[in-house]
Amino acid sequence: MSIAHRAAEYMLSDALLPDQPPNKKALRLELPLDRIIRMVTVGLPLLLVSLTFAREMSSGSQILCFPPNNFTEKQVKFVDKHCWQSLTHHDFTEGGSHIVTSLWIHKVFPFTLTVVAIAMYIPVVLWKYISRSALYTDLLFIIDELDKSYNRSIKLVQHLVKTHRNCPDPQLFWEELKSARHVRYFEYPLLERYLTAKQRSHFIAFTYLFRNILLLLLILFTCFYLGFFHLSVFYQDEFNCHVKQGFLVSDTSSSSIFVKCKLISLTIFQIISVVNAVVYILLVPVILYNLSKLFHWDKQFLNVYEMLPAFDLLSRKMLGCPINDLNIIILFLRANICELKSFSRLSVLCTLKNMTRNRENIDTVVDFMTLLVGMEEDSEAFFTSGYDGVTGGNEVQPLSKVENIGAPGVTTSEDCPQVVSG
Repeated sequence: MSIAHRAAEYMLSDALLPDQPPNKKALRLELPLDRIIRMVTVGLPLLLVSLTFAREMSSGSQILCFPPNNFTEKQVKFVDKHCWQSLTHHDFTEGGSHIVTSLWIHKVFPFTLTVVAIAMYIPVVLWKYISRSALYTDLLFIIDELDKSYNRSIKLVQHLVKTHRNCPDPQLFWEELKSARHVRYFEYPLLERYLTAKQRSHFIAFTYLFRNILLLLLILFTCFYLGFFHLSVFYQDEFNCHVKQGFLVSDTSSSSIFVKCKLISLTIFQIISVVNAVVYILLVPVILYNLSKLFHWDKQFLNVYEMLPAFDLLSRKMLGCPINDLNIIILFLRANICELKSFSRLSVLCTLKNMTRNRENIDTVVDFMTLLVGMEEDSEAFFTSGYDGVTGGNEVQPLSKVENIGAPGVTTSEDCPQVVSG
């Protein structure tokens, strides 16, 4: 065996991927941008709640009241607790009418942030339930099939090299190979049939749309709550607390009094409200951008896998409306690119293909690998050395689809092995 043949065998053996199934635990069922949105929408309210409780624990009472000087120490403590429990502002107009304003927002603010965090987690739980039951099995199958299709292409090139080396009649070999190229033995292989079927399915796509629309509605509702309820008490740091008769036995001058109180935690309340609202508003265009991915195909990813035989969703213009399960699956294949071992190999081949001089004759990974091992050069030399009459003067076509090789009806000879067995 010559050194060139041995080098070609080593190169093709190194190009094969190890036969390992995808890691089930490493599959990501959440897009990177969705993960960031989840961490912000759920984590931010919880962080602000922790800051609010830390402020309460460090400062103690949230209000500071100024009762009359004749109040005892116990009466002062009672007034502070009573005014914090009621948290109502009493005022009088010029006409003497009594106005009562509730400041309950300050008291329930930490708990409303907790409710917001729980509500923001509802779309995440919904998507996890759907993705584990529907998307998970699709990703496992497609990742495994894509890697196997790449390996089958490399093994086919190995068989072609071996057959080409052992065939005593070059004319018969190239004639058989040329005939096999014109026959699509597998018009729609299993993987391509499955991907085509996913174009007609919309369950995962509609669920993903529902998740993001629900998240948008929750964000808008939270911003409405912060704007409508918080703005009414946003700048009010003082209020008049009403203390009824009978609470203060020592006070006999009037039936009731109004004690002026001050909210100590108003600054924290303002900062948390503004930060929460601003961050959520900034998330709206991010979510809309994330949704916009559903309205166009990731053709860069598909173009890489066009190097696989019988994978011609782009070249045959089989892609229709992008709002379907196939587009969602492609987005998650991109997110699990570390588990898709064939992607890096095919990306390199695509780059090298674009830099090759005769790239118009390279259609699949089989074409490129046969070019690397020197078979295409042998074919050009063969057809330009006096065999134009046999081939009808046609140019050598690329190995466009590996399944064509070994199709029924291909002529063979007893003294020359078939191009593809079986």
